[in-house]
Amino acid sequence: QPVFVGGQIINGNKLAKVGEDVSRLQLQLSEQEVEKAAEQYFWQLASLQEKMKTVDAVDTLLRDIHKDVDVAVRAGVALPNDRLQVEIRQNDIESQKLKLANAISIVRLLMTQYCGLRDTSFAITYQTDVSSPLLSKQDHQQALLSTAEYQLLGKQVEATGLQKKLAVGQNLPSVAVGAGYNYHNLLDNDHHFGMVFATVSLPISDWWGGSHAIKRKAIAYQKAQEQQADNAELLKIRMQNAWNGVEESYQQLQITQKSIVQAEENLRLHRNYYQAGTCRMSDFLEAQLLYQQACDKHTDAFAAYQNKLLEYRQAVGQ
Repeated sequence: QPVFVGGQIINGNKLAKVGEDVSRLQLQLSEQEVEKAAEQYFWQLASLQEKMKTVDAVDTLLRDIHKDVDVAVRAGVALPNDRLQVEIRQNDIESQKLKLANAISIVRLLMTQYCGLRDTSFAITYQTDVSSPLLSKQDHQQALLSTAEYQLLGKQVEATGLQKKLAVGQNLPSVAVGAGYNYHNLLDNDHHFGMVFATVSLPISDWWGGSHAIKRKAIAYQKAQEQQADNAELLKIRMQNAWNGVEESYQQLQITQKSIVQAEENLRLHRNYYQAGTCRMSDFLEAQLLYQQACDKHTDAFAAYQNKLLEYRQAVGQ
């Protein structure tokens, strides 16, 4: 049994424990990637469903417009071309509905496969109310310590430090002790005897090569420390960049909300103008298109904001 081997047994066990910790942290990073992909599918599906609601609302609006125009054409107070423009726009809406329905079906299939669901008949729910992103902001210096990436850097430093100690231990004397017991019966004579022994090993022939191995491990240890410091700064930069993305996406969302209000008012005015005979049908339909585009931009901005929030939470180790 070894009594002293330069700390190789203790440091070897510690190195094995570091390997377990590294595997756990790598698993955590893998889980974050899975969470990110699943949430991206979720908000992609939510965005498509919101766009379908917008298209349905536009379809209802166009039906009302078509009904009014048809009556006006029959009464001779509107041109048949006005009715034709509305019908062309309705055909375009039908085409959009088909594309959205197919896209929703595909995203559902992808989400079902990715999440291991049995069927695609699931429903998703989400809050459309948006709170200020300031509620999610963290102290980046403190958050750095809880990120899996930074902890992996620390484990790399710890592992190289232990490898250096192992290299030193391989060039230190080793001591071992042993004991034995023997019995035999020869010519009806019992013989019992035992022994205790010890060995001391000096790695004299490896001192030259061992000293170079120790130097290499020492350089690797220093390099790991420098890499930890450099990558820690990069991780904080990533946090700040993720936070900038959250703020920018939130501001974009606020802009799209204003655009919806403005486009809705513009559509109302053009409808009144057309009914009063002071604007053309093409102008009226253009206002309707602007309103639909404003709604779609708001939907995209809302999904982008949610994804940016997830990226920031993961960047700060939440």
